[in-house]
Order: sequence, then structure tokens, then C-alpha cells
Amino acid sequence: MDTELLERTLADRGEPSYRAGQIWEWAARGAAGYEEMTNLPATLRGALESEVPYSTLSLERELRSDDGTVKALFETADGRPIEAVLMRYRDGRRSICVSSQSGCPLTCTFCATGKMKFGRNLTAAEIVDQALHFRRIEAIDHCVFMGMGEPMMNLDNVLEACGRLPDLGVTNRRTAISTVGWVPGIERLTQADLPIRLALSLHAPNDALRSELMPVNDRYPLADVLAACRAYHARRKRMVFVEYVMLAGVNDSRELARELARILDPTIFKINLIPYNATGADYEGSARGAIHAFKLELERGGLRATVRLTRGRDIDAACGQLAAKA
Repeated sequence: MDTELLERTLADRGEPSYRAGQIWEWAARGAAGYEEMTNLPATLRGALESEVPYSTLSLERELRSDDGTVKALFETADGRPIEAVLMRYRDGRRSICVSSQSGCPLTCTFCATGKMKFGRNLTAAEIVDQALHFRRIEAIDHCVFMGMGEPMMNLDNVLEACGRLPDLGVTNRRTAISTVGWVPGIERLTQADLPIRLALSLHAPNDALRSELMPVNDRYPLADVLAACRAYHARRKRMVFVEYVMLAGVNDSRELARELARILDPTIFKINLIPYNATGADYEGSARGAIHAFKLELERGGLRATVRLTRGRDIDAACGQLAAKA
């Protein structure tokens, strides 16, 4: 919810200052609306219903996968589409993937969001409202900023939202910010007080191929990005997660795996190989055998590598797919 609007409305009505805290506590525990907030006067609950929207977002569509994944398409008050996903795992984890922008200005060639026209940065309230939507479904405990947009280009609002997530059950140590390599943002996160994890969308072990896939590499080349990640590790003493989407015949050869192992320090980086969810771009996902061979080469080079469990393929769960269609 828009907490600034809430606080102004409460002040204008002469309500005591603790009312905003009461309302936030209810929302963070998953209350469906003001009507559930039984420690508020009925007249105040009615007034808030008409004066302060319970969410800054309207739910336009929600899809549920056979594997339990839930994907939501929202619209902001000014008509911008954004997406968020709830992922359920057998070990009990309930992880959400949230967006930081509507669209994305960085145009990675394999990403559905990159094909959309960039809208704008999301406010902290719009980011938190994605998490609150899923909290109203069930308890959540992990969050990754890996949805639409580049979080490091909207870091003030992202960090403000991160400051509220623990009230919902998601600690900062279970929150990760994924970046395509926006170096100023990595440097700011390194100096921030919140113990948030860093994830790097890498997808290629050299500048030539990375620039083909991710034009941002022309601005912040691989050496600069990896140096910023090493500085993060030196200060935070936390591993940097490397995301590597597996594209058939593009970045999945054993030679590239060996090259990747040469540039990444295994004491700093851990690699997560991501089977590609087709987005309509001119790419196909790597075969299971190619992914396995790539992983073995990385491990021979001393790196720790995992293959991400694919979630929600039957509901267009790749970033930006629903919004692009909308």
C-alpha cells in the first residue's frame, strides 16, 4: 500500500500516530483488507476503504502451474504492466520473484522483458505490494529481484522495499538482488547496511559473446563487472551467485565452460545454470545432456555449479512473457 498516502490520510483525520503501524502489521500478516483489522474503529476502516487503496496494484491475471508456481500480472495505477511469481518447493520454501521496473531499458536479446518498451521505475510501495499479494495467499520466506527490470537502476526504491520485507517473513539474508552487471549499483549495494545477497546474470564468459547477448556489456565490460563482484565479496564475505541461461549452440559448449571456469574464482562465485524458457526470441534451450556436460566442465575447473529446477513452464513463467503479451 502507499504508506505515505496512508499516513497523510490518518493525520488529516486526526488519528493517533500508532494507527499506521497497526495497519501495516495487519497487511504484513496477510490480511485481505481493512475489514479484517478489528482493532481499528469501524468508521475508520470504512473511510480507508474509499480514501486509501489497499494496494497500489490491480491484479489483471493470475496463472497457476501444475508444479504449484503462481504467476501474477498486475497493472499500476497509471496502466503499467508488471509481473511477479510465487515458487513453491518440496522442502517447504516459498520464494517470490518480484519486478523493479515496468519493462526494461537494457534489451538483453533472450529476454521477453527486453523486447518491451521501457515504462518506468516502480515505487517502493509497488514493489512491496507484489510481495503482499502473495503473502495474502500463504507465508513466504525468500525473495529475489529477478523479475522485470534492472534492480540496480532503481536501487533506492528496491532497498526501501527490502527494508519492509522482514515484516512479511523474508529476512534480508534470504533476499537477493540480480543484476546484469550495472556496476554503480553493485558498488552501492556493497556499501549498503542491509545484508542482501548479490546475483549476477552473466550468460557468457567473454566480452564478445556477452555483448551480443547483453548490450549493457559495452558499457560495463566483464572485467569491471567481476571486479565489482569481488569487492562485494571482500566486504560482505558472501558468495556471489552467477546465473547462466543455457542457450543451445550459443553459450553451452564445453570450451566456453572451461573459459568460464578460468575467469571465476571458486571461493567467490557459485554458478546456477538455468534451462531456457523460450520467449519468442531466436534461441532454443540447451538439451539436458549439453547442460550436464557444461556442468561437469565447470566442476572439473573447481567451480560449484547447480542446475536450476525449472518452474512454471506451462504458464509462461519466464520474465516478461505475460506482460509482453498484454
